[in-house]
Amino acid sequence: MFELTRRRSRWILGVFVALALAMGSLGATLFDQVQGGGYVDPDSESSRAAALLRDAFDHASPNLVLLVQTQTSVDDDATAIAAAELTAELTSAAGVTNVTSYWTDKTPALRSTDGTKGLIVAGLLGEAAEIDKRMGELAERLGGTHGPLEVRVGGYAMLLHETAQESRKDILLGESIAFPIMLVALLLVFGGLVAASLPLAVAVITVTITVGVLCLIASITDLAATATTVATLLGFGLAIDYSLLIVSRYRDELIAGQQPAAAVVVTMRSAGRTVACSAVTVAVALSGLLFFPPLAVRSMGYAGLVVTVIAAVVALTVLPAMLFLLGTRIDNAQLWWFLRAARPAPGEGAWHRLTRFVMMRPVPIGLAVTALLLVLGVPFLGVNLGFSDERSLPESTNSRQVSETIQRDFTATEQHAVVVVLPESAYSAAGLDAYARKLSEIDTVRRVDTATGGYSHGGLLAAPTVAHDRFRSVNAAYLSVVPDSADPGVLLRIVRDVRATPAGTPVLVGGAATVDADATDSVISTLPFALAFIVPIMLVVLFLLTGSVVLPLLAVVLSALSLIATFGALVWIFQDGHLGGVLGVAGTGDLAPMVPMVLYGVAFGLAIDYQVFLLARIREEYRRTRSNALAVTSGLERTGRIVTAAAVLISLVFLGFLASDLTSMVVFGIGLPLAVLVAATLVCGFLLPAAMELLGDWNWYLPHPLRTLRERSGIEGGLPGPGTPPGREDWLQPVRL
Repeated sequence: MFELTRRRSRWILGVFVALALAMGSLGATLFDQVQGGGYVDPDSESSRAAALLRDAFDHASPNLVLLVQTQTSVDDDATAIAAAELTAELTSAAGVTNVTSYWTDKTPALRSTDGTKGLIVAGLLGEAAEIDKRMGELAERLGGTHGPLEVRVGGYAMLLHETAQESRKDILLGESIAFPIMLVALLLVFGGLVAASLPLAVAVITVTITVGVLCLIASITDLAATATTVATLLGFGLAIDYSLLIVSRYRDELIAGQQPAAAVVVTMRSAGRTVACSAVTVAVALSGLLFFPPLAVRSMGYAGLVVTVIAAVVALTVLPAMLFLLGTRIDNAQLWWFLRAARPAPGEGAWHRLTRFVMMRPVPIGLAVTALLLVLGVPFLGVNLGFSDERSLPESTNSRQVSETIQRDFTATEQHAVVVVLPESAYSAAGLDAYARKLSEIDTVRRVDTATGGYSHGGLLAAPTVAHDRFRSVNAAYLSVVPDSADPGVLLRIVRDVRATPAGTPVLVGGAATVDADATDSVISTLPFALAFIVPIMLVVLFLLTGSVVLPLLAVVLSALSLIATFGALVWIFQDGHLGGVLGVAGTGDLAPMVPMVLYGVAFGLAIDYQVFLLARIREEYRRTRSNALAVTSGLERTGRIVTAAAVLISLVFLGFLASDLTSMVVFGIGLPLAVLVAATLVCGFLLPAAMELLGDWNWYLPHPLRTLRERSGIEGGLPGPGTPPGREDWLQPVRL
């Protein structure tokens, strides 16, 4: 394999550059193919209710709102005529149903308290991708000035559409800020332009090929916009991690006196093996996302698996090809001497001193750091998962402006109605009347509308009219439960109370609030199954790497600790509203379920990545010295600086998203660097050496049956025999080229 890479280095580089250009051109259309939203559980009760409403009633939950404003009064003749024409235009649009307008229905709640604004509420039919496309077309066509009217477009569909648009803009903005900063940081790490350019080249090739592959996937199946976020963030992270490990090991081998070709072989047999194991571990971690029903989560799983495989393939093919071609010229174009990263002598350096300090005091340091991480994670015990509302969007977006105006100037809450569908034909008018009365008695329910009339506080508010006929079909009926408030907590309580109210016949509960509640429940209920799949496989992969049954457990526990601390900090900041003035965001009272999922997919993958780097080198040193203390000290000394550099570099990429006005992107801009830096410093620098010092030789415990199986499998060569030169085990002997 290495001989082929050496002989065909230019050919390999040419193929991958051509592939990157082709896939990059194809991937330029990715943002047009992915869809916003994707937070729905397609198998949930609310999804079945939406399907029945669509099929039996040609009905969709109100997810589109037109805020119509005039300089005079909404009751003026000219205003009424123009508004009626606007209502007719919306009604005639494809995929639009259940249009309700102040000017056609004269519902007081659709008129502002000052009389200068009115509402037109409608529902958009179709799957998520269709709704997103229609929303964009309608917003462009209906928003703006229409005679005496000034129209702004809002509603839940508009919120999802604008969220996807803002996410795309902010990803590009974050990359444009982070990329030059990362280049400067790489120069500080390597001290030269040639060496610093290699990780960037691997990152660019990885990400461009990945977006092209995702574009192909999007042409076959639905893909949510969250896939682009994970592909970009994790692509840069893994590419930089793998490149730093391989390039640093290659330079170490050159310094140790190896010839360039032999140095590449030794590097790929050690660092390359670690990269392959890391890729498998990260892929296993991300595969758990495929268990979750919402498309947004599964899309992150698809993107994570694709980018992990591509990052590993590029690092294991393109990078050694470049090293073969460069040889000793990798240190060309060095900058001023003070920009060159200091390379400490063996037994010196910050990581050596830190490791010795920790291993001399493992109990107090281990307990102190563990306590710190647990304290940071305490707020996570009070996490309230809920999907983002308009407060997560910039103040300049239409959906936020419309929502805030409605909350301030209107009493209307029809767009937040909970819909209850009776799919059976065996209901009676008397039964429907009794059920509607029960629902109208629920606290914070303003009104219930159905085929038998309108109800409030247990009584009949309005006798049935022709307008109420739309609530009944040949073999089904539905009720619209209008809340008294648009507060997410109130809506969630109404959903629970409606489901707890006996109907006497099977019912399906739907509506936007119910969709969010069902999606959150599906994420929570699926988590144990995903973990039951991920953890055993990850333990097996780590066992194959370390040759121990103890270290895999330790790695998983320590990585989980770093994530718990990060989750707790995010709950404290974004849910509870602390530091909002500093970051320019307001506490929303909840945390979107997608935030822990993205953090898990990206941050947990990188945290495991760092520990794989360290444990692989520690294992290598232990096979050489047979001393646990020496192995830990030497392994961290040689690899700790790489982990630190990788963590700082990728954190710079993530910090670029702090420039975003979108709360979810700011969450990633805080959460991802925090998780990565905690994993690289507190976990790798303190907890890992402290735990390994306390465990001693138990770190390497391997039951005899597993030891025999491992030896027979030929996963690695035997331990170095007498007279083997230090650091040159039989499985690392350079191949003569």
